Amino acid sequence: MVAKTTLIIISFGIILSSISSHVSSSSSSSRSVLPSNFLFGTASSAYQYEGAYLSDGKGLNNWDTFTHTSGLIIDRSNGDVANDHYHRYKEDVELMADLGLNSYRFSISWARITPKGRYGGINFAGISFYNKLIDALLLKGIQPFVTLNHFDMPQELEDRYHGWLGEEIQKDFEYYSDVCFKYFGDRVKYWVTFNEPNVVVPYGYRSGLYPPGRCSGSFGKCFEGDSEKEPFIAAHNIILSHAASVNLYRTKYQEKQGGLIGIVLHCLWFEPISNSTVDKLAVERAQSFFMKWFLDPIMFGEYPAEMRKILGTNLPRFSSKEKKTLNKAVDFIGINQYSSFYVQDCMFSSCEAGSGVSWTEGSFLRTPWKNDILIGEPTAMDWLYIHPQGMEKIVTYVKERYNNTPMYITENGFAQESNQSTSTGELLNDFKRVEYMAGYLDALLKTIRNGADVRGYFAWSLLDNFEWLEGYTKRFGLYHVDYTTLRRTAKKSVKWYKNFISKHKKPLLSKNTGYEKGWMSLRES
Repeated sequence: MVAKTTLIIISFGIILSSISSHVSSSSSSSRSVLPSNFLFGTASSAYQYEGAYLSDGKGLNNWDTFTHTSGLIIDRSNGDVANDHYHRYKEDVELMADLGLNSYRFSISWARITPKGRYGGINFAGISFYNKLIDALLLKGIQPFVTLNHFDMPQELEDRYHGWLGEEIQKDFEYYSDVCFKYFGDRVKYWVTFNEPNVVVPYGYRSGLYPPGRCSGSFGKCFEGDSEKEPFIAAHNIILSHAASVNLYRTKYQEKQGGLIGIVLHCLWFEPISNSTVDKLAVERAQSFFMKWFLDPIMFGEYPAEMRKILGTNLPRFSSKEKKTLNKAVDFIGINQYSSFYVQDCMFSSCEAGSGVSWTEGSFLRTPWKNDILIGEPTAMDWLYIHPQGMEKIVTYVKERYNNTPMYITENGFAQESNQSTSTGELLNDFKRVEYMAGYLDALLKTIRNGADVRGYFAWSLLDNFEWLEGYTKRFGLYHVDYTTLRRTAKKSVKWYKNFISKHKKPLLSKNTGYEKGWMSLRES
């Protein structure tokens, strides 16, 4: 056994060395490519990390209700404790500092700040927690990169007017945004309104797999909903809520606070399954019904033409006033990039029976297979295939379509399977994660050399965490979390990412970063 163990360790060392030299070979000439204020970070979300269920005045949110009642979480778990980041944030900030991070992307729990939305008071215990977290980050030279909404909302708003289906949600999100800008904006210089609304909407209102669990009978097992109409209503209200938040920030806070505000989309890369014209057109429809569904209105004031042509009156319209508010309603675009797929046309050619393709989804089939070969090596997540080329291609696509608006890679990561037969040793020796990160970062550096205005990279995630429907059966963390003791243990990827950052990171000297203001705020307090 000793000889076998030694061989495994030596083999891993060879692999790690090989990967490091591969990245270094392309990175040695790319140090000057990265801007001096480039952000190296990790990303997280409140529900997946914080725990502290209903502690210190926090109200129920939709994911609290959903995980306790739906029966859809694979291991029947929930985020009541999660990583207990609420009580262990100081320890976690130390881990970030040791990694050499200069930024940390986290989300604020809406129900921890305004538990009942506009219909109740501000929970100042929640304000206090995020103030302490922000100050702890700044003390270590780590910039807070804050998301206002990462899937969760107060259950109160779902009960009152069906959440994103009610126009009233726009006023609630603006009110909540105002509270956050007021109490945290003196130190937070990077704001995200929404994380992956292009995931929340189809999962919540088409398939019913996420809260509020609404869908038509032919799309899923739901008690109520309309899969062919409600997704577009919900998306419309999210887009207008984003616009209201951005307009508020720009008119009331931005000049004084000096920050930036954007939105984060899940950005898959789509390859046509053949060189046929219909499959190439299907790829554009796929992006229109996925990423461009949200980014086009925000950047151009209108939905993609492909969507309008297919959906007709099912797709809401923006008023002239709303179009003006929406025009270029971001300072940056956040890109969550993990995987790629092939796309096959189903509008002008037949797709396989039972593929579940519908007219209101764009009539295309998304598949990882082409000629019985996968687009990339599969991982523990059934939607995540290793395809580093997708990083380069999607960033280039966003660059060209949206006039090279500043971009941040706000999530990128690799999943490990975690079950009773998986040993801790296997999880700690995560050479596949190292290989994944090396390949994707190499592709990212290439796009930057080719002129893409990318200003940061955030690995998902610092810690293993609650992974939505997968519960605790999948691990994305650089640090292993023992969910019994909550002990954090570094995986091999920690050393690799730390070395990568040390080769590329430059001191943050810009006065626009908020670092100096953050320190001033701390001294005054």
